[in-house]
This record gives sequence, structure tokens and C-alpha cells, in this order.
Amino acid sequence: MSRKAAFSYRGDATVGAMVDARLREAGYVRAEVGEADVVVTYCTSQTALEDAYFDDEGLVQQARKGCLLVDLSPSTPSFARELNAVAVVSDLATVEAPIAVRDLSRPDAFADRSNLVCFMGGEEDAVRAAAGVVAAVAGEVRETGGPGSAQLARASHTLQTVAQVVSAVEADALRRAVGGSMTAPDRMEGRTEAASPTARQVLSAVESGGFEGSYTVEMLMAELTAALTAADDVDLILPQAEACLHLLELLAVIGGADKGPAALSLVYGEEAACAEQGLDWTRAEQAYGGSEEEDFGEDDEDLDRDYDYGAGLYPGYPGYPGYSAN
Repeated sequence: MSRKAAFSYRGDATVGAMVDARLREAGYVRAEVGEADVVVTYCTSQTALEDAYFDDEGLVQQARKGCLLVDLSPSTPSFARELNAVAVVSDLATVEAPIAVRDLSRPDAFADRSNLVCFMGGEEDAVRAAAGVVAAVAGEVRETGGPGSAQLARASHTLQTVAQVVSAVEADALRRAVGGSMTAPDRMEGRTEAASPTARQVLSAVESGGFEGSYTVEMLMAELTAALTAADDVDLILPQAEACLHLLELLAVIGGADKGPAALSLVYGEEAACAEQGLDWTRAEQAYGGSEEEDFGEDDEDLDRDYDYGAGLYPGYPGYPGYSAN
């Protein structure tokens, strides 16, 4: 009787629980890193990801020769290529398979394989070896090419998705503000019209008050920060994406890091509505050294001083280093 393939996991607990269940269902058994045939990772910051692989007790040191490393994290093309190069000289194989969620607003976003997509790139042999693992995790797998290609595809997907989230929330904020100022005969009734499936998901969650979910603002921030870092690596400035990140960062500062992306609508609402959801605007005043209106947009020098993309503005979110050059 042949031995069952063994896997290990490092990283975020929510994604880890999903990976554990899916790979066990696919016939894999859980093992320590040094005994695993496959190690899967998912981290929400570049610092944590680098530590997971390159620390003194990291996976490059602990994994046995011939082990396959499959990273589901959002990262950059340059990091993916670096990890691949290190893996090759260490007699390991690595595949980047950054995961994307189709419906960001589902309370159980990771519970259904059909709600998950993985972009997959790497050396041809490694991609072929990882196909079963990645297919067990996500309902759709999109092969993109060599090392770095999947992270580039993921970054493109992220930039478009975040723009749709923010534009949907702002369109709804405008409808509510203008509609509320109209007299009764002129008042618009109904919901904000959705321009895309992502907008429809977000607006539906806003309407129902669905601000909780397993896919969180922290995860969305990690994806967007990785995309911005990839742009910074090639000296490209993306003003819309930067503005979106600042909004998400503000939500995180006032206590919304663990909420679903639809909670961004609360930033445009009344303070009382924020308080009902456990958000506290005084945290923004403390973080920015004054009112959020003074320090969060008009003075670039203050913004650069108060927010360092390498260190993160709110405690516990280290971000992706290097982006502050923009």
C-alpha cells in the first residue's frame, strides 16, 4: 500500500483551516514541516511571509529535500522569483498560487471552493506537481506562466477589484446623502445601481448590514499593498490604488481590520453607526496626531510622516516594505 502524501501549513488561521480540510478530503495527511511532501503558506504581510520562508527556522531551512512549497499569499513578482531561486539551490520546488475570493461579502467566503480562484505560476515541473494541491483548494485554477507571473496576474486582479469596492461604496454614500436632503416627493427610492458583479456584492452587503465575514479588510489591504509594492518596484505610481489603500487603512485604524470590505461604507456614515459596529473615531485622531480631516489627505509631508508603508499605521499590520517611495 502506497504512503499517503503529507502536507504542512503555515500562516493565517482562517485560510489554514480551509486548507487543512480540503487537503485531508483530497487524501493528504497532516505532518510536521520536516516530514511533509508539500508545505502550504498564506500570510497577510510581506514581513510574515519572508519570516515564514527565510527566518533561521523558516521553511527553506526546515523543509526536507524535494519538498514542494505552495504559497497562496498575495505578494510581488520579485519576491516570487527570489523565493523560486532560493528554492532551486536548496533542492526544493516552489509554486506561487495567490488565492482570490470571488464574492468578497460572503460571511463564509472560504467555505465554498467555487468562490475561490488561484492564479498559479512557477517552473513547469513544479506547477505540474502542485496542480492537485491547488485544485483541491480552489474551484478555479488559472495557470499564468513562469515565476512571478501569478503574482502579477493577482496584482492586476486586485487593483480592479478594490477600485470596484471603493467606487460602489462611494456611489452609495452619494445616493444616501443626496437622497436624504431631498423633499419627500423628489426623494429617490431603492438601491444604488450596481455597475459590476463586485459592486453588486458590496452594495447588497451594505444594504443588509453584512459587515462581518471570513474575508477581511486586513486581507484586502494585504493584496492591495502587494500590488502597490509591485508597482513601486518598477517606479510606477498608481494614485487611485494609493487613495483606496488610505481609505482601507483609515477603516483599520478605527477598528475595522477584521470586518468585511463592505464595512468601508461606515467611514462615510454617521459616527453613531460606526460606534454600533465597534468602530472608534478617536483612534484616528490619536493615530494621525489630530483630526482625520487635517492629517489624512491634504498635507503630503504629514501623511508621509504619519504613515510608513513599511511599518504600517495601525498596530499589528506590518505592511509591505519599500512602498513609501511613492
